Amino acid sequence: MTVYSNIWKLYVIKALRFFLLAMPIAVIFFQENDLSLSQVMTLQGAYSLTIALMEIPSGFVADKFGRKRTLLIGTIFCFFGFLIISESYDFWPFLVGELILGIGSSFISGADSALLYDSLLESNKKSEYTKVEGKTHGIGNFSEAIAGIIGGLLADISLRLPWTAQAAIAGLAIPFAFILVEPKIHQEKSIKWNLASIKQVIEFTLFENKLLKWFIIFSSIIGFATLSVAWFSQPYFKSIELPITFFGVLWAIFNFSTGFSSFNAHLLQSRWTQKKLLLFISLGISIPLILIPFSSWWVGLCLILVIYLVRGVATPTIRQLINEQTPSNIRATILSVRSFFIRLTFAVFAPFLGWVTDQFSIRESLLMLGIGVICVSLISIYRLKNLSNH
Repeated sequence: MTVYSNIWKLYVIKALRFFLLAMPIAVIFFQENDLSLSQVMTLQGAYSLTIALMEIPSGFVADKFGRKRTLLIGTIFCFFGFLIISESYDFWPFLVGELILGIGSSFISGADSALLYDSLLESNKKSEYTKVEGKTHGIGNFSEAIAGIIGGLLADISLRLPWTAQAAIAGLAIPFAFILVEPKIHQEKSIKWNLASIKQVIEFTLFENKLLKWFIIFSSIIGFATLSVAWFSQPYFKSIELPITFFGVLWAIFNFSTGFSSFNAHLLQSRWTQKKLLLFISLGISIPLILIPFSSWWVGLCLILVIYLVRGVATPTIRQLINEQTPSNIRATILSVRSFFIRLTFAVFAPFLGWVTDQFSIRESLLMLGIGVICVSLISIYRLKNLSNH
């Protein structure tokens, strides 16, 4: 098998990973098991903190021992994480499942994009990266959309049933990770396995390459925002008294929109300047968040749709910008540094936003989120513009 065959395998793994039957009803499921929204967000904060703590070590493992092996480990952990959650009934077992799921997700994150980029690089098709990465994310979103509809229907039977089916779906990704091919480009430039090497990568990312640093800061605030929207959408649906049957349908619409924009992100990148693209992403996510609290329910749903559309452009675009600043032999580690900051930000602030929602309402949480996003993202764009001019 050629290294280019990794592309379709990564498509399949992405489709299976994002066939998230339980996601549209996850918050409701936890609340039905007597968890408060603060506890739900604490679970998600713990999941994100686990990913954050494991991101850089797992990325380093991928760069040293191979992206294929790392992805295989990740798919196995994800399977067991979903399995434990599907069989649990209170906070602490749920926490164990989330922690195992977090470890699995961290081993996949970074390694998949690094494997994709180097597979294209070795196949002399590096110029296709944004298009292929966009397609990969599009497939993930389309898969999540279809799963949302099915998950909503399964939830009508039992809120636990989507989780049980989720574990089975996660297990199907394991054999596809097993048949991946490690790119020779990576094998030839393997880094040393020690703490000094990790320190060097972090110093390169955050201090030596200042463009890369600000791309990661921008990526972190945008990633935090879109991750928060995904989790706070369900409490918002509940606040406008939307029937649970429609949760899956709306989830599908939102994710189809993200998939559509991901598929076409490369078209915007070819026509717009970097500054225009980053401004589009910044304002396209922050302004709707600020407007939702002051909008009627149907306008609020339309604004969430806008966020999902912009999200589809953001992920492949930002990853392309980061990859362009990154050497191949430390690519997975640097992509993991990016994910580390996204997850750490979510782990720190998501429980607080959950508390604000419990004490006040979802509208106050979304307003605070929007203000934070617009401030940090515009500062990042300003710094990137200044650095690009030097």
